[in-house]
Amino acid sequence: MLPLSVLDLSPMIEGGAGTTALRNTLDLARHADRLGFTRYWLAEHHNLPNIASAAPDIMIGQVAAVTEHIRVGAGGVMLPNHAPLMVAERFKVLEALYPGRIDLGLGRAPGTDQVTSYALRRRQEVNSDDDFLERFQELIFFDNGNFPEGHPFGKIKVMPTDVRLPPIWLLGSSDYGAQLAAAVGSGFAFAHHFAHFDGVSAMRAYRERFRPSDWLASPYSILAVHVVCADTDAEAERLAATVDLNFVRRNKGEYLPLASPEDAAAYPYAPIDRERIRANRARLFVGTPDTVKARLAPLIEAAGADEVMITSMIYDHAARKRSYALMAEGFGLERAGAS
Repeated sequence: MLPLSVLDLSPMIEGGAGTTALRNTLDLARHADRLGFTRYWLAEHHNLPNIASAAPDIMIGQVAAVTEHIRVGAGGVMLPNHAPLMVAERFKVLEALYPGRIDLGLGRAPGTDQVTSYALRRRQEVNSDDDFLERFQELIFFDNGNFPEGHPFGKIKVMPTDVRLPPIWLLGSSDYGAQLAAAVGSGFAFAHHFAHFDGVSAMRAYRERFRPSDWLASPYSILAVHVVCADTDAEAERLAATVDLNFVRRNKGEYLPLASPEDAAAYPYAPIDRERIRANRARLFVGTPDTVKARLAPLIEAAGADEVMITSMIYDHAARKRSYALMAEGFGLERAGAS
């Protein structure tokens, strides 16, 4: 049985409230826990009116508190925005509170525009160069205490000292993330739902170049995909109109709350919009469980994915829950707690 997981962005809908979006996340997490999903990851985005979740570490604690079995993690913490010490402290606390259930996914992008990124980091030493590797190494040193002799940070005790960081995953949408994850021996999650890079080649490169580490003895990869599943192909297509319009708007720099399927269907699409929708449908999986599985199967096999993580930007919360329930049934997940 292939493990299935959830990537939740806490989507905002037109006319909806941020508080509702965040509470929907908790409701969906309980639902996924009961259905037998393996992980529930929260994303980090800033200054985006269509995404309510800007603080994954806080939401991880909230989700873990209302669930029992599912692993909960960051998909991910955008490391350029955070001091490594702060990340180490927060995730050690989470691991102490919910031992064996926390994941720490790390990303290289800021998850926002340049101005907002600067606002997030302006009290830190801002480096125009990509300093992800430096921050990543510092985070690891805070966990294992292996700062070079004489380094001033070597005297810092990251509390609680009797807890190690949870499993670390590197997130990627290109071959760079795959190569880095392979080199350090971490898990790797590929963002097929928005990547322009070929996910099959990235995930194969990760597997081929993987070096065993204290974290992992063998490679483990997650394929993140966008799915809209319903009881009929026609109903799934209706729901997917929301996703189509959201994609068109994003290409125009418009990060608006999700539109209803009816409003999306009535939108005056230009020919270029229709072409963009057609191209994006290559990485969007729409239909009944059988339809989705038939389209996903060749990709999963070619990529050698160990696990599939599903995101679903569906307007109606009940329909989103139904989409996950159908996927759980279609892939034969066992309900949490079932014998």
